[in-house]
Amino acid sequence: MWLKLASVLAVPVMLYCAVVAYVFFAQTGMIFPAGNVPPSPAMPPSAERLEVAGGGGARLIGTYLPPREPGSKRFVILGFGGNGWNADAAALKLRDLYPEADIVAFHYRGYAPSTGAPGAEALIADARIIHDQVRARFPGLPIVAAGFSIGSGVAVSLAASRPLDGLILVTPFDSLANVAAGHFPWLPVRPLLRHRMEPATEIRAVRAPVALVVGGGDTLIPPAHAEALRRAAPDLVLAETLPGAGHNDIYDNIRFRAVMRDALARILARQAGRGQK
Repeated sequence: MWLKLASVLAVPVMLYCAVVAYVFFAQTGMIFPAGNVPPSPAMPPSAERLEVAGGGGARLIGTYLPPREPGSKRFVILGFGGNGWNADAAALKLRDLYPEADIVAFHYRGYAPSTGAPGAEALIADARIIHDQVRARFPGLPIVAAGFSIGSGVAVSLAASRPLDGLILVTPFDSLANVAAGHFPWLPVRPLLRHRMEPATEIRAVRAPVALVVGGGDTLIPPAHAEALRRAAPDLVLAETLPGAGHNDIYDNIRFRAVMRDALARILARQAGRGQK
């Protein structure tokens, strides 16, 4: 009887083990689907191609867009897009939101035309290199990082290690492991996960003012994941949840632009207040 029971259980156990093995080896492509990113849109004549050397010999390619409507004070928005984003499209989105800003966004390593292999640790290290290049090019200008989805994890880690002037996080998450575990509760996600991002922990070291913009109807990164960030951020200037907004359609929400403008205004006001002390 025991042999018969063992033979019956063997098939589902083997199938489960096969799924676990598949997830372990395929997770990089699942988290960083570099091959599925849309091609770059047409860029304006003012766009400038940037290139920096990343770790391990990778070439990181980015885009710079000068201000379309220069204001009285210049500042830089350094963008980090989602895992399915094209950096050129991200730069255009940011310029639409902030036409008075200098905009910089880079294609993640492994996302053409950048070279190398994507990974959480590598993207975080690359962000520091990119920041240092941007700081050298624009000495004295405030730099505000804008992170979208997985880019919010990159942006938080950067802000914890570099003196940014502000941080805008859209559809952010507390921990990559927590998000994955929520989607795959039947898998041992935490020991399987090779890519680690822990924004809720790292944000405790961020001294820049922080703004959170959350989709109330987001099912990919449910709003609860932003709560830990809200509680942990030392200088939170805005935490806005857009009711009904999903992970990918939040950008079409009627209030999105106004909230993003408000987030930047609060960050710049906070920094101005600090400078007067």
